[in-house]
Amino acid sequence: EEIQRIADRITVLRDGCAVATVDAAQTDLDQVIRWMVGRDLVASEPQARRERGDWAMRVDGLCRGPSVRQVSFDLHRGEILGFAGLMGSGRTETMRAIFGADRPEAGRVFLAGSNTPTPIRSPHDAVRHGIALLTEDRKTHGLLLSQPVRVNITLNRLEDLAGPVGRIRRGEESAVANRLADLLSIRCSSVEQRADELSGGNQQKTIMARWIYRDCDILIFDEPTRGIDVGAKFEIYQLLSDLAGRGKAVIMVSSDLKELLGACDRIAVMSAGRLVRTFAREQFDRDEIMAAALSGHVGKRAEGAKL
Repeated sequence: EEIQRIADRITVLRDGCAVATVDAAQTDLDQVIRWMVGRDLVASEPQARRERGDWAMRVDGLCRGPSVRQVSFDLHRGEILGFAGLMGSGRTETMRAIFGADRPEAGRVFLAGSNTPTPIRSPHDAVRHGIALLTEDRKTHGLLLSQPVRVNITLNRLEDLAGPVGRIRRGEESAVANRLADLLSIRCSSVEQRADELSGGNQQKTIMARWIYRDCDILIFDEPTRGIDVGAKFEIYQLLSDLAGRGKAVIMVSSDLKELLGACDRIAVMSAGRLVRTFAREQFDRDEIMAAALSGHVGKRAEGAKL
């Protein structure tokens, strides 16, 4: 969008070659995208039209410092619940607290229709209870960059691939990694290629393949399309939609309101550490969502002015 607004002419590169040069006024964004990825992506645009099932997780009064203040929401099977908000609104901090990566000061998490809260004190607890988290920083917290794709995909279920004395059955591990790499269209020379040699989109899909192999019921994706090319974005949208269509409960945190509007069934909006409003799909309105995202900060400014 920036290039179309600013440039007089546009040159599109793909795989090291210039595939088109045109006057900006003589083309549109869809055509530029087709040149960039080498195919038509219209059919791949996310469309959230799913039947919502029973609730899979209920969060009640979650608190952690000023970043997470009395956050409560429910998440259902078969839906993608988006989390919107400004930078620093507490979206990532909320997800880390749910996952046990940061210890919450208060609040309860209920799973799978149970009236008894589930104690989640660490990521190990979260994974054991079927919760997955794809972090916003895939290179620091998501991947073993020096290890091959094979290891990164199978990491969360190595016990299923180990023999009697703990030795990994390499042939079976490679078969699993190849199957998931094909399923998610991970573009690599082989599953023995190092993770740090992949593009951003393929690194992201490698982490997703790991959680799909783990078969978690609740999947939290924090900024899943940040820093990846437009073609990989559409593939990830489709993957999230497929997971929800299979009955998984999916949370998608994103700074891109446009993709939340396209991909999600509901959007929860956070502002200044609080969840201020949740929009059903029929209520989606860009201006109202942005007003909700700003609401916590507007109140602070008004209070400061009064003082």
